Amino acid sequence: MAITVSIELNRDLEIPAGYDEVFELLADVPRSASYFPKVDKLTDLGDNSYRWEMEKVGVDKHAIQSVYACKYYSDKDAGKITWEPIKGEGNGVVSGSWTLAANGDDATRVKFRTSAELTVPLPSLLKLAISPVIKHEFNSLVDTYMDNLKKAF
Repeated sequence: MAITVSIELNRDLEIPAGYDEVFELLADVPRSASYFPKVDKLTDLGDNSYRWEMEKVGVDKHAIQSVYACKYYSDKDAGKITWEPIKGEGNGVVSGSWTLAANGDDATRVKFRTSAELTVPLPSLLKLAISPVIKHEFNSLVDTYMDNLKKAF
């Protein structure tokens, strides 16, 4: 028995660094991922594809772990970095994008968009109770990631 939780997140921020520097960091998945909290393991699958394994949340047999893989594409001229899910990898399906625009010489406007579906092995009776908890945790991780990225510059 399993439940699926869908999450959509949008964040807009300004990073106090030039466009080239910000794009370089965000397009480098392992480097960018180093600022994302609670990543247990990031595995290079080749061809700019990576498997993300997040830290387990919970206790013993009730622990939940998110695992998913994405292929990344970057287009510096268009100011876009996108990721698409790799099917059959883990219990999550994640896609999204970064959109960047220079704001003068020393700042970059960044838009982060992502959607995720996470399937967890819990009885469907728990969906109403657990969905808000999973969504809150995901929001919290992304907010911390955004803060960490700002501090990196």
